[in-house]
Amino acid sequence: MEEKAPASQTLSRGIRILETLADAREPLSIDDVAHHLGVHRSVAYRLVRTLEEHGLVVRDGNGRLALGARMAALAAGVAHDLQAEALPELTAAANDLGMTCFLSILDRDECVTLASVEPRHAVASVAQRPGTRHPVTVGAPGKAILSLVAEPAWPADLDDEHRAEVRLGRERGWATSHDEVIAGLRSIAVPLTLPTGERAAIAVVYLSDPHPDADIAARLTAVASAIRSAIGG
Repeated sequence: MEEKAPASQTLSRGIRILETLADAREPLSIDDVAHHLGVHRSVAYRLVRTLEEHGLVVRDGNGRLALGARMAALAAGVAHDLQAEALPELTAAANDLGMTCFLSILDRDECVTLASVEPRHAVASVAQRPGTRHPVTVGAPGKAILSLVAEPAWPADLDDEHRAEVRLGRERGWATSHDEVIAGLRSIAVPLTLPTGERAAIAVVYLSDPHPDADIAARLTAVASAIRSAIGG
């Protein structure tokens, strides 16, 4: 049997830096990055310098670190066709409902926002940044995605309450959450299976509830159907 090649520790650490910066809600210092990686400051500095040379990381006026513009260019190439077909549908739904509408996809044990659109004329809307991730065991997108997964394959740490909510979501075709990912926010999501077999969800996130949940879910189901048809699902 062919022996598995050892993983590159340096590459792994560089990727973890990008993930850490993507998850952060503000620029981080070198010391912050070193702490997250569990390495000496000098090691983090060398890794960051390499990422800077490729435009993947930039520094602000205070020397704090954030993702660079090159990351946006790389992200645009991820599931390009899916994003191109999804954005018009997400935009229409966001403006119809007055809510931020987004496409979330399963990445191992997390939900990752692939594309997001805020409503054009809403008095107040919630930002949902592409690249945002959270465990699949919480939030409406996670429940919608798990409704597509056989129960034996559900995460072991999914508690009984959430298991019951996933089953309910499977029965009615949509899932809800409140105060699960971010305090004070509500979300509704419908499941979407991509032609590649990947599991995804179309969701909205909002502060107040101007429409009945079932009406919001029906609008999202129409979005999911349109995207599925456009990409050949």
